[in-house]
Amino acid sequence: MTASTSSVKRDASEMMTSNLPNGNLDAVIAAPSSSSRRRRPLSRRQRGTLSTLLTRKSPFGNETGSLPIGEFDSSVDNNGTSGSSLVRNAKILVVGAGGLGCEILKNLAMSEVVRDVVVMDLDTIDVTNLNRQFLFRSTDVGHSKAECASKFINTRCPWMNVVPYHGKIQNKDAEFYRQFKVVISGLDNVEARRWLNGMINNLVEFDSDGDPMPETIIPLVDGGTEGFSGQSRLILPRITSCFECSLDAFTPSAAVPLCTIAETPRIPEHCIAHAMVLQWPKEFPNKKLDGDSPADMKWVHERAVERADRFGIPGVTYMLTLGVVKNIIPAVASTNAIVSAVCVNEAMKVLSFCSHSLNTYMMYMGSEGIYSHTFVYEQKETCPVCTIHTHQLSVPSTITLNTLLQQLCDGEFRLKAPSITSSSKTLYMRSPAVLEKATRRNLDEPLKELMMSGEELVVTDPVFHETSLSLVVTFAEKS
Repeated sequence: MTASTSSVKRDASEMMTSNLPNGNLDAVIAAPSSSSRRRRPLSRRQRGTLSTLLTRKSPFGNETGSLPIGEFDSSVDNNGTSGSSLVRNAKILVVGAGGLGCEILKNLAMSEVVRDVVVMDLDTIDVTNLNRQFLFRSTDVGHSKAECASKFINTRCPWMNVVPYHGKIQNKDAEFYRQFKVVISGLDNVEARRWLNGMINNLVEFDSDGDPMPETIIPLVDGGTEGFSGQSRLILPRITSCFECSLDAFTPSAAVPLCTIAETPRIPEHCIAHAMVLQWPKEFPNKKLDGDSPADMKWVHERAVERADRFGIPGVTYMLTLGVVKNIIPAVASTNAIVSAVCVNEAMKVLSFCSHSLNTYMMYMGSEGIYSHTFVYEQKETCPVCTIHTHQLSVPSTITLNTLLQQLCDGEFRLKAPSITSSSKTLYMRSPAVLEKATRRNLDEPLKELMMSGEELVVTDPVFHETSLSLVVTFAEKS
Protein backbone atom coordinates (compact mmCIF):
# COMPACT_ATOMS: atom_id res chain seq x y z
CA MET A 1 0.00 0.00 0.00
CA THR A 2 1.51 3.43 -0.96
CA ALA A 3 1.75 6.40 1.41
CA SER A 4 -0.69 8.45 -0.66
CA THR A 5 -3.36 5.70 -0.56
CA SER A 6 -3.02 5.26 3.20
CA SER A 7 -3.39 9.00 3.66
CA VAL A 8 -6.62 9.10 1.66
CA LYS A 9 -8.22 6.30 3.72
CA ARG A 10 -7.20 7.96 6.98
CA ASP A 11 -8.74 11.24 5.88
CA ALA A 12 -11.98 9.50 4.89
CA SER A 13 -12.21 7.79 8.28
CA GLU A 14 -11.71 11.06 10.07
CA MET A 15 -14.48 12.67 8.00
CA MET A 16 -16.95 9.86 8.89
CA THR A 17 -16.32 10.10 12.63
CA SER A 18 -16.03 13.86 12.91
CA ASN A 19 -19.85 14.33 13.07
CA LEU A 20 -20.50 11.42 15.47
CA PRO A 21 -20.93 11.82 19.24
CA ASN A 22 -17.48 11.43 20.80
CA GLY A 23 -16.29 10.26 17.40
CA ASN A 24 -17.32 6.71 18.37
CA LEU A 25 -18.09 4.80 15.16
CA ASP A 26 -18.19 1.40 16.92
CA ALA A 27 -21.05 2.54 19.17
CA VAL A 28 -23.13 3.55 16.15
CA ILE A 29 -22.52 0.25 14.39
CA ALA A 30 -23.54 -1.72 17.47
CA ALA A 31 -26.74 0.31 17.96
CA PRO A 32 -29.85 -0.78 16.00
CA SER A 33 -30.69 1.28 12.96
CA SER A 34 -33.88 3.30 12.84
CA SER A 35 -35.29 1.01 10.12
CA SER A 36 -34.70 -2.09 12.23
CA ARG A 37 -36.31 -0.70 15.36
CA ARG A 38 -39.74 -2.09 16.18
CA ARG A 39 -42.39 0.21 14.82
CA ARG A 40 -45.32 1.21 16.95
CA PRO A 41 -48.54 -0.48 15.81
CA LEU A 42 -50.92 1.60 13.76
CA SER A 43 -53.83 3.08 15.63
CA ARG A 44 -57.40 2.21 14.70
CA ARG A 45 -57.70 5.61 13.04
CA GLN A 46 -54.60 4.99 10.93
CA ARG A 47 -55.46 1.48 9.77
CA GLY A 48 -59.16 2.20 9.30
CA THR A 49 -62.27 0.13 9.99
CA LEU A 50 -65.17 -1.23 7.99
CA SER A 51 -66.69 2.25 8.32
CA THR A 52 -63.64 3.58 6.48
CA LEU A 53 -64.35 1.24 3.58
CA LEU A 54 -68.04 2.12 3.50
CA THR A 55 -67.39 5.87 3.35
CA ARG A 56 -64.90 5.88 0.48
CA LYS A 57 -65.70 5.74 -3.19
CA SER A 58 -64.81 2.47 -4.84
CA PRO A 59 -64.20 1.47 -8.47
CA PHE A 60 -65.47 -1.98 -7.50
CA GLY A 61 -69.00 -1.09 -6.45
CA ASN A 62 -71.55 -3.89 -6.49
CA GLU A 63 -73.15 -2.51 -9.63
CA THR A 64 -69.97 -3.24 -11.62
CA GLY A 65 -69.79 -6.94 -10.70
CA SER A 66 -71.07 -10.03 -12.48
CA LEU A 67 -74.00 -10.30 -10.05
CA PRO A 68 -75.17 -6.69 -9.56
CA ILE A 69 -77.65 -6.18 -6.75
CA GLY A 70 -77.51 -2.46 -5.97
CA GLU A 71 -75.49 0.73 -6.39
CA PHE A 72 -72.90 1.64 -3.78
CA ASP A 73 -73.36 5.00 -2.01
CA SER A 74 -70.29 6.08 -0.03
CA SER A 75 -71.79 9.25 1.42
CA VAL A 76 -71.40 9.76 5.15
CA ASP A 77 -74.83 11.22 5.89
CA ASN A 78 -77.50 9.20 7.64
CA ASN A 79 -80.05 9.34 4.86
CA GLY A 80 -80.65 5.61 5.06
CA THR A 81 -79.29 4.90 1.57
CA SER A 82 -75.54 5.11 2.17
CA GLY A 83 -73.59 1.89 2.54
CA SER A 84 -72.83 2.44 6.21
CA SER A 85 -76.47 3.32 6.99
CA LEU A 86 -77.77 0.25 5.20
CA VAL A 87 -75.55 -2.02 7.29
CA ARG A 88 -76.13 -0.19 10.56
CA ASN A 89 -79.91 -0.28 10.18
CA ALA A 90 -80.09 -3.87 8.94
CA LYS A 91 -81.42 -6.72 11.05
CA ILE A 92 -79.45 -9.92 10.45
CA LEU A 93 -80.46 -13.50 11.18
CA VAL A 94 -77.74 -16.01 12.04
CA VAL A 95 -78.99 -19.60 11.95
CA GLY A 96 -76.75 -21.88 13.96
CA ALA A 97 -74.50 -21.07 16.93
CA GLY A 98 -72.01 -23.92 16.59
CA GLY A 99 -68.59 -23.96 14.97
CA LEU A 100 -69.57 -21.68 12.09
CA GLY A 101 -72.09 -19.69 14.09
CA CYS A 102 -69.59 -18.62 16.77
CA GLU A 103 -67.20 -17.37 14.11
CA ILE A 104 -69.99 -15.59 12.24
CA LEU A 105 -71.21 -13.80 15.38
CA LYS A 106 -67.65 -12.79 16.24
CA ASN A 107 -67.05 -11.37 12.78
CA LEU A 108 -70.32 -9.43 12.79
CA ALA A 109 -69.52 -7.96 16.20
CA MET A 110 -65.97 -6.96 15.29
CA SER A 111 -67.17 -5.17 12.16
CA GLU A 112 -68.40 -2.49 14.62
CA VAL A 113 -71.04 -1.50 12.08
CA VAL A 114 -73.62 -4.23 12.63
CA ARG A 115 -76.02 -3.63 15.50
CA ASP A 116 -79.07 -5.94 15.48
CA VAL A 117 -78.66 -9.72 15.19
CA VAL A 118 -80.94 -12.64 16.01
CA VAL A 119 -79.27 -16.04 16.51
CA MET A 120 -81.20 -19.33 16.37
CA ASP A 121 -80.03 -22.75 17.50
CA LEU A 122 -81.71 -25.84 18.87
CA ASP A 123 -78.65 -27.45 20.47
CA THR A 124 -77.17 -27.27 23.94
CA ILE A 125 -73.46 -27.05 24.66
CA ASP A 126 -71.43 -30.24 25.00
CA VAL A 127 -67.94 -30.41 26.49
CA THR A 128 -66.60 -31.49 23.08
CA ASN A 129 -67.66 -28.12 21.63
CA LEU A 130 -65.27 -26.11 23.79
CA ASN A 131 -62.12 -26.68 21.71
CA ARG A 132 -63.40 -24.62 18.77
CA GLN A 133 -66.67 -22.89 19.76
CA PHE A 134 -64.88 -20.14 21.64
CA LEU A 135 -67.91 -18.20 22.83
CA PHE A 136 -68.59 -20.96 25.37
CA ARG A 137 -66.93 -21.88 28.67
CA SER A 138 -66.98 -25.05 30.75
CA THR A 139 -69.66 -23.52 32.97
CA ASP A 140 -71.93 -23.29 29.91
CA VAL A 141 -72.06 -27.06 29.29
CA GLY A 142 -75.66 -28.21 29.14
CA HIS A 143 -77.03 -24.72 28.41
CA SER A 144 -78.48 -23.28 25.19
CA LYS A 145 -75.92 -22.39 22.53
CA ALA A 146 -77.98 -19.47 21.26
CA GLU A 147 -78.45 -17.97 24.73
CA CYS A 148 -74.82 -18.38 25.82
CA ALA A 149 -73.45 -17.03 22.52
CA SER A 150 -75.68 -13.96 22.61
CA LYS A 151 -74.82 -13.26 26.25
CA PHE A 152 -71.09 -13.47 25.52
CA ILE A 153 -71.26 -11.14 22.51
CA ASN A 154 -73.51 -8.59 24.21
CA THR A 155 -71.24 -8.48 27.27
CA ARG A 156 -67.96 -8.25 25.37
CA CYS A 157 -69.30 -5.96 22.61
CA PRO A 158 -71.81 -3.54 24.18
CA TRP A 159 -72.69 -1.94 20.83
CA MET A 160 -74.25 -5.24 19.77
CA ASN A 161 -77.84 -6.30 20.38
CA VAL A 162 -77.92 -10.08 19.85
CA VAL A 163 -81.28 -11.71 20.60
CA PRO A 164 -81.26 -15.51 21.11
CA TYR A 165 -83.87 -18.04 20.12
CA HIS A 166 -83.52 -21.60 21.42
CA GLY A 167 -85.64 -23.87 19.28
CA LYS A 168 -86.32 -25.28 15.84
CA ILE A 169 -86.25 -23.02 12.81
CA GLN A 170 -89.48 -24.71 11.71
CA ASN A 171 -91.28 -23.24 14.74
CA LYS A 172 -91.11 -19.71 13.31
CA ASP A 173 -93.55 -18.49 10.67
CA ALA A 174 -93.04 -16.42 7.55
CA GLU A 175 -93.60 -13.12 9.36
CA PHE A 176 -90.64 -13.82 11.61
CA TYR A 177 -88.25 -14.37 8.69
CA ARG A 178 -89.64 -11.44 6.72
CA GLN A 179 -88.15 -8.90 9.17
CA PHE A 180 -84.52 -9.59 8.20
CA LYS A 181 -82.40 -7.99 5.51
CA VAL A 182 -80.08 -10.97 5.14
CA VAL A 183 -79.91 -14.50 6.54
CA ILE A 184 -76.58 -16.20 7.26
CA SER A 185 -76.84 -19.97 7.64
CA GLY A 186 -74.29 -21.99 9.60
CA LEU A 187 -76.38 -25.15 9.83
CA ASP A 188 -74.75 -28.57 9.96
CA ASN A 189 -77.43 -30.75 8.38
CA VAL A 190 -78.90 -30.84 4.91
CA GLU A 191 -82.58 -31.17 5.85
CA ALA A 192 -82.63 -27.99 7.92
CA ARG A 193 -80.86 -26.12 5.13
CA ARG A 194 -83.44 -27.36 2.64
CA TRP A 195 -86.27 -26.14 4.86
CA LEU A 196 -84.68 -22.71 5.38
CA ASN A 197 -84.03 -22.41 1.65
CA GLY A 198 -87.67 -23.20 0.94
CA MET A 199 -88.89 -20.65 3.47
CA ILE A 200 -86.72 -17.82 2.12
CA ASN A 201 -87.75 -18.59 -1.47
CA ASN A 202 -91.43 -18.62 -0.51
CA LEU A 203 -91.16 -15.10 0.88
CA VAL A 204 -90.61 -13.67 -2.59
CA GLU A 205 -93.63 -11.91 -4.08
CA PHE A 206 -94.19 -11.22 -7.77
CA ASP A 207 -95.55 -8.21 -9.63
CA SER A 208 -98.24 -8.25 -12.32
CA ASP A 209 -95.63 -9.18 -14.95
CA GLY A 210 -94.48 -12.20 -12.98
CA ASP A 211 -91.14 -10.65 -11.97
CA PRO A 212 -89.82 -10.91 -8.38
CA MET A 213 -90.36 -7.76 -6.32
CA PRO A 214 -86.90 -6.63 -5.08
CA GLU A 215 -88.13 -5.52 -1.66
CA THR A 216 -89.33 -9.07 -0.91
CA ILE A 217 -86.02 -10.76 -1.79
CA ILE A 218 -84.01 -11.66 1.32
CA PRO A 219 -80.47 -12.84 0.42
CA LEU A 220 -79.40 -16.12 1.97
CA VAL A 221 -75.68 -16.69 2.61
CA ASP A 222 -75.13 -20.40 3.20
CA GLY A 223 -71.93 -21.81 4.67
CA GLY A 224 -70.87 -25.36 5.37
CA THR A 225 -67.73 -27.20 6.44
CA GLU A 226 -66.56 -30.79 6.47
CA GLY A 227 -63.11 -31.39 7.87
CA PHE A 228 -60.62 -29.40 5.81
CA SER A 229 -63.22 -28.60 3.14
CA GLY A 230 -65.80 -25.85 3.13
CA GLN A 231 -68.10 -23.84 0.95
CA SER A 232 -69.95 -20.56 0.95
CA ARG A 233 -72.63 -19.45 -1.46
CA LEU A 234 -74.86 -16.47 -2.07
CA ILE A 235 -78.49 -17.27 -2.84
CA LEU A 236 -80.77 -14.57 -4.21
CA PRO A 237 -84.20 -16.24 -4.03
CA ARG A 238 -85.87 -16.71 -7.41
CA ILE A 239 -82.89 -15.07 -9.17
CA THR A 240 -79.88 -17.33 -8.65
CA SER A 241 -79.74 -21.05 -8.02
CA CYS A 242 -80.98 -22.11 -4.59
CA PHE A 243 -79.83 -24.80 -2.18
CA GLU A 244 -82.27 -27.33 -3.66
CA CYS A 245 -80.66 -26.86 -7.08
CA SER A 246 -77.41 -28.32 -5.72
CA LEU A 247 -78.97 -31.20 -3.79
CA ASP A 248 -77.36 -33.70 -6.18
CA ALA A 249 -73.95 -32.58 -4.90
CA PHE A 250 -74.76 -33.99 -1.46
CA THR A 251 -74.40 -37.75 -1.36
CA PRO A 252 -77.27 -39.39 0.52
CA SER A 253 -76.17 -41.15 3.69
CA ALA A 254 -75.82 -44.85 3.03
CA ALA A 255 -78.10 -47.02 5.13
CA VAL A 256 -76.55 -50.04 6.82
CA PRO A 257 -78.72 -53.20 6.71
CA LEU A 258 -80.07 -54.09 10.13
CA CYS A 259 -78.93 -57.69 9.71
CA THR A 260 -75.33 -56.49 9.42
CA ILE A 261 -75.65 -54.47 12.61
CA ALA A 262 -77.31 -57.33 14.48
CA GLU A 263 -75.30 -60.32 13.25
CA THR A 264 -72.06 -59.49 11.46
CA PRO A 265 -70.60 -56.14 12.54
CA ARG A 266 -67.38 -55.28 10.73
CA ILE A 267 -66.48 -51.73 11.76
CA PRO A 268 -66.75 -49.67 14.99
CA GLU A 269 -69.76 -47.77 13.63
CA HIS A 270 -71.75 -51.03 13.43
CA CYS A 271 -71.16 -51.67 17.15
CA ILE A 272 -72.28 -48.16 18.06
CA ALA A 273 -75.37 -48.48 15.85
CA HIS A 274 -76.21 -51.78 17.58
CA ALA A 275 -76.13 -50.13 20.99
CA MET A 276 -78.11 -47.17 19.75
CA VAL A 277 -80.74 -48.87 17.57
CA LEU A 278 -81.22 -52.27 19.21
CA GLN A 279 -79.98 -52.22 22.79
CA TRP A 280 -81.25 -48.82 23.89
CA PRO A 281 -84.98 -49.45 23.09
CA LYS A 282 -84.84 -52.73 24.99
CA GLU A 283 -83.16 -51.20 28.04
CA PHE A 284 -85.14 -47.93 28.00
CA PRO A 285 -88.41 -48.60 26.10
CA ASN A 286 -90.06 -45.36 27.26
CA LYS A 287 -87.09 -43.03 26.90
CA LYS A 288 -85.74 -41.42 23.73
CA LEU A 289 -81.98 -41.41 23.30
CA ASP A 290 -80.65 -37.88 23.84
CA GLY A 291 -77.50 -37.17 21.86
CA ASP A 292 -76.78 -34.14 24.06
CA SER A 293 -76.94 -36.11 27.32
CA PRO A 294 -73.50 -37.16 28.64
CA ALA A 295 -75.13 -39.97 30.63
CA ASP A 296 -76.91 -41.37 27.56
CA MET A 297 -73.78 -41.13 25.43
CA LYS A 298 -71.71 -42.84 28.13
CA TRP A 299 -74.16 -45.76 28.21
CA VAL A 300 -74.10 -46.17 24.41
CA HIS A 301 -70.31 -45.97 24.38
CA GLU A 302 -69.93 -48.64 27.05
CA ARG A 303 -72.34 -51.03 25.31
CA ALA A 304 -70.58 -50.43 21.99
CA VAL A 305 -67.18 -51.20 23.54
CA GLU A 306 -68.54 -54.45 24.95
CA ARG A 307 -69.84 -55.52 21.55
CA ALA A 308 -66.65 -54.47 19.80
CA ASP A 309 -64.57 -56.54 22.23
CA ARG A 310 -66.80 -59.53 21.57
CA PHE A 311 -66.19 -59.37 17.82
CA GLY A 312 -62.57 -58.21 18.04
CA ILE A 313 -63.24 -54.80 16.46
CA PRO A 314 -60.91 -51.99 17.63
CA GLY A 315 -61.52 -48.25 17.43
CA VAL A 316 -64.71 -47.59 19.42
CA THR A 317 -64.10 -44.26 21.17
CA TYR A 318 -66.34 -41.79 22.95
CA MET A 319 -65.79 -39.18 20.23
CA LEU A 320 -66.71 -41.68 17.52
CA THR A 321 -69.83 -42.60 19.50
CA LEU A 322 -70.89 -38.95 19.52
CA GLY A 323 -70.18 -38.72 15.81
CA VAL A 324 -72.34 -41.73 14.94
CA VAL A 325 -75.24 -40.84 17.23
CA LYS A 326 -75.33 -37.17 16.27
CA ASN A 327 -74.07 -37.69 12.71
CA ILE A 328 -71.12 -35.42 13.42
CA ILE A 329 -68.33 -34.85 10.91
CA PRO A 330 -65.02 -33.88 12.60
CA ALA A 331 -64.67 -30.11 12.53
CA VAL A 332 -61.49 -28.10 11.93
CA ALA A 333 -61.39 -24.68 13.56
CA SER A 334 -59.37 -23.07 10.76
CA THR A 335 -61.91 -24.20 8.15
CA ASN A 336 -64.72 -22.68 10.22
CA ALA A 337 -62.78 -19.42 10.47
CA ILE A 338 -62.20 -19.18 6.72
CA VAL A 339 -65.73 -20.07 5.64
CA SER A 340 -67.39 -17.84 8.23
CA ALA A 341 -65.21 -14.92 7.14
CA VAL A 342 -66.41 -15.39 3.56
CA CYS A 343 -70.03 -15.62 4.72
CA VAL A 344 -69.87 -12.38 6.71
CA ASN A 345 -67.93 -10.70 3.91
CA GLU A 346 -70.73 -11.55 1.47
CA ALA A 347 -73.38 -10.37 3.93
CA MET A 348 -71.63 -7.00 4.25
CA LYS A 349 -71.41 -6.66 0.48
CA VAL A 350 -75.02 -7.60 -0.14
CA LEU A 351 -76.18 -5.10 2.49
CA SER A 352 -73.97 -2.14 1.56
CA PHE A 353 -73.22 -2.84 -2.15
CA CYS A 354 -69.61 -1.82 -1.40
CA SER A 355 -68.03 -4.50 -3.60
CA HIS A 356 -68.70 -7.32 -6.06
CA SER A 357 -70.93 -10.05 -4.72
CA LEU A 358 -69.94 -13.68 -4.95
CA ASN A 359 -71.40 -15.26 -8.07
CA THR A 360 -72.44 -17.63 -6.67
CA TYR A 361 -70.35 -20.43 -5.09
CA MET A 362 -66.97 -20.55 -3.31
CA MET A 363 -65.29 -23.87 -2.63
CA TYR A 364 -62.39 -24.22 -0.20
CA MET A 365 -60.28 -27.41 -0.15
CA GLY A 366 -57.83 -26.96 2.70
CA SER A 367 -56.28 -30.40 2.33
CA GLU A 368 -55.06 -29.52 -1.17
CA GLY A 369 -53.77 -26.00 -0.57
CA ILE A 370 -54.61 -22.56 0.74
CA TYR A 371 -56.38 -21.36 -2.38
CA SER A 372 -60.08 -21.47 -3.18
CA HIS A 373 -62.05 -21.18 -6.37
CA THR A 374 -65.41 -19.69 -7.27
CA PHE A 375 -67.90 -20.57 -9.96
CA VAL A 376 -71.48 -19.91 -10.99
CA TYR A 377 -73.81 -22.66 -9.81
CA GLU A 378 -76.49 -22.65 -12.47
CA GLN A 379 -80.15 -22.72 -11.60
CA LYS A 380 -81.73 -26.13 -12.10
CA GLU A 381 -84.58 -25.84 -14.59
CA THR A 382 -86.58 -28.52 -12.80
CA CYS A 383 -85.93 -27.28 -9.26
CA PRO A 384 -89.15 -27.70 -7.26
CA VAL A 385 -88.34 -24.70 -5.03
CA CYS A 386 -87.08 -21.80 -7.14
CA THR A 387 -88.67 -22.62 -10.51
CA ILE A 388 -92.16 -23.38 -11.73
CA HIS A 389 -92.05 -26.74 -13.41
CA THR A 390 -94.40 -29.68 -13.89
CA HIS A 391 -92.54 -32.96 -13.51
CA GLN A 392 -93.35 -36.04 -15.57
CA LEU A 393 -93.28 -39.56 -14.18
CA SER A 394 -94.13 -42.82 -15.93
CA VAL A 395 -94.97 -45.83 -13.76
CA PRO A 396 -96.93 -49.09 -14.09
CA SER A 397 -100.59 -48.69 -13.22
CA THR A 398 -100.39 -51.67 -10.87
CA ILE A 399 -97.95 -50.16 -8.37
CA THR A 400 -99.45 -49.00 -5.11
CA LEU A 401 -99.63 -45.45 -3.87
CA ASN A 402 -97.18 -46.37 -1.11
CA THR A 403 -94.64 -47.51 -3.74
CA LEU A 404 -95.03 -44.21 -5.59
CA LEU A 405 -94.41 -42.24 -2.41
CA GLN A 406 -91.34 -44.36 -1.68
CA GLN A 407 -89.99 -43.58 -5.14
CA LEU A 408 -90.37 -39.87 -4.41
CA CYS A 409 -88.41 -40.34 -1.18
CA ASP A 410 -85.62 -42.40 -2.73
CA GLY A 411 -85.37 -40.56 -6.07
CA GLU A 412 -84.06 -37.17 -7.09
CA PHE A 413 -86.46 -35.25 -4.84
CA ARG A 414 -85.36 -36.96 -1.60
CA LEU A 415 -88.65 -36.29 0.14
CA LYS A 416 -89.11 -37.17 3.80
CA ALA A 417 -92.85 -37.33 4.55
CA PRO A 418 -94.81 -36.60 1.37
CA SER A 419 -98.54 -36.02 1.15
CA ILE A 420 -100.30 -36.27 -2.19
CA THR A 421 -103.56 -35.05 -3.70
CA SER A 422 -105.17 -35.22 -7.13
CA SER A 423 -107.47 -32.72 -8.78
CA SER A 424 -110.49 -34.61 -7.48
CA LYS A 425 -109.51 -35.98 -4.07
CA THR A 426 -106.93 -36.35 -1.34
CA LEU A 427 -104.93 -39.52 -1.90
CA TYR A 428 -102.85 -39.45 1.27
CA MET A 429 -102.31 -36.76 3.89
CA ARG A 430 -99.88 -37.21 6.79
CA SER A 431 -101.51 -34.64 9.03
CA PRO A 432 -103.74 -33.95 10.82
CA ALA A 433 -104.08 -37.39 12.42
CA VAL A 434 -107.78 -37.67 11.53
CA LEU A 435 -107.08 -37.10 7.84
CA GLU A 436 -104.09 -39.46 7.89
CA LYS A 437 -106.26 -42.22 9.34
CA ALA A 438 -108.96 -41.61 6.74
CA THR A 439 -106.55 -41.78 3.78
CA ARG A 440 -104.27 -44.53 5.07
CA ARG A 441 -106.21 -47.25 3.27
CA ASN A 442 -105.22 -45.70 -0.09
CA LEU A 443 -101.57 -46.59 0.48
CA ASP A 444 -102.12 -50.24 -0.48
CA GLU A 445 -104.36 -49.44 -3.44
CA PRO A 446 -102.98 -49.66 -7.02
CA LEU A 447 -102.71 -46.30 -8.75
CA LYS A 448 -105.22 -47.28 -11.47
CA GLU A 449 -107.89 -47.45 -8.77
CA LEU A 450 -107.07 -43.97 -7.46
CA MET A 451 -106.38 -41.83 -10.52
CA MET A 452 -106.37 -41.56 -14.30
CA SER A 453 -103.26 -41.81 -16.44
CA GLY A 454 -101.89 -38.33 -17.19
CA GLU A 455 -103.55 -36.77 -14.17
CA GLU A 456 -101.66 -34.04 -12.37
CA LEU A 457 -100.86 -34.64 -8.72
CA VAL A 458 -99.77 -32.13 -6.09
CA VAL A 459 -97.12 -33.34 -3.64
CA THR A 460 -96.20 -31.51 -0.43
CA ASP A 461 -93.40 -32.31 1.98
CA PRO A 462 -91.90 -30.70 5.10
CA VAL A 463 -88.52 -30.17 3.41
CA PHE A 464 -90.17 -27.78 0.92
CA HIS A 465 -91.90 -25.72 3.61
CA GLU A 466 -95.05 -24.53 1.81
CA THR A 467 -93.85 -25.29 -1.72
CA SER A 468 -95.73 -27.96 -3.66
CA LEU A 469 -94.43 -30.29 -6.32
CA SER A 470 -96.51 -30.64 -9.50
CA LEU A 471 -96.32 -34.18 -10.84
CA VAL A 472 -98.02 -35.64 -13.93
CA VAL A 473 -98.15 -39.43 -13.64
CA THR A 474 -98.72 -41.53 -16.73
CA PHE A 475 -99.17 -45.29 -16.78
CA ALA A 476 -96.54 -47.25 -18.68
CA GLU A 477 -98.15 -50.57 -19.49
CA LYS A 478 -95.99 -53.52 -20.49
CA SER A 479 -96.37 -54.48 -24.16
